[in-house]
Amino acid sequence: MLNKLSDTIYYLSNQDDRDRPTLGLVCGDQYSLIIDSGNSTQHAQEFLLEIAKLDVPPVKYLVITHAHWDHFLGMNEFDATVIVNSLTNNKLKEWQNLKFDDHSLQMYVNNNQMSTMCMEIIQTEISNRDRFKLRSPEMIFENTLTIDLGNKVCILEKIKSTHTDDSTIVYIPDEKVVFLADCAYGTTTNSLFHYKQSLLLPMIEDIQKYDAEMFLLGHESICDLIEMTTFWNELTAASEAVTSSSLEQAIESFKLKNKREPTDDELFFIKAFVNDQIIQSK
Repeated sequence: MLNKLSDTIYYLSNQDDRDRPTLGLVCGDQYSLIIDSGNSTQHAQEFLLEIAKLDVPPVKYLVITHAHWDHFLGMNEFDATVIVNSLTNNKLKEWQNLKFDDHSLQMYVNNNQMSTMCMEIIQTEISNRDRFKLRSPEMIFENTLTIDLGNKVCILEKIKSTHTDDSTIVYIPDEKVVFLADCAYGTTTNSLFHYKQSLLLPMIEDIQKYDAEMFLLGHESICDLIEMTTFWNELTAASEAVTSSSLEQAIESFKLKNKREPTDDELFFIKAFVNDQIIQSK
């Protein structure tokens, strides 16, 4: 079931147990735009069935926010112009050359090209895998792109991100809504979850320059401005406490600076920034 954020914006909530991220729908007077296509053809088809229940303009555009499989593997199901930034396009080219039979999928997992979860989703939620080939995007932009849906403007921007280097966000000015997808999350390198410390403040600046009051995230669905500001503050406080790969020093630094113990969330972030120090030192 689609959630209605406003008269022109809808979203399909994330399902973490099935590795399904939040999907978005923005409607103008003439056209509609979709944000991310889902993690499989089945996910995409379910989204399209929900859209069909609405009286909205035809879908003309599909924006892929970044080249992680759960956000793009459903793109073949959409009769729409696929839009990506140039870095995402380069990453998708690798997927366009893949085969999707069981033997090939297992080989990709063994070579760390694909997660086990990804393989299992493909096996259960993509039919005709022997003929499946990921389509190519039709519109590729470098830094920013403005799409007019008819009295409804969407601003696309490739931003610095702690999650991946090809993150695109989508801002709808008249609604003060921004789709962040996964850009505000950390990432995993060599089995260590970490936040890229050097990119944190530039990323926050890139996002906060937009006058947004509601934020759609890939795996939390929706946050208001107060919740998002709290999130940024916790991340920033944790980052400022970490200057080395010592977790003990980071916690003590946090206590001295903030005159209190870190919350559970802040402690999680501190550990993630310490992991980043460990990774950078190798």
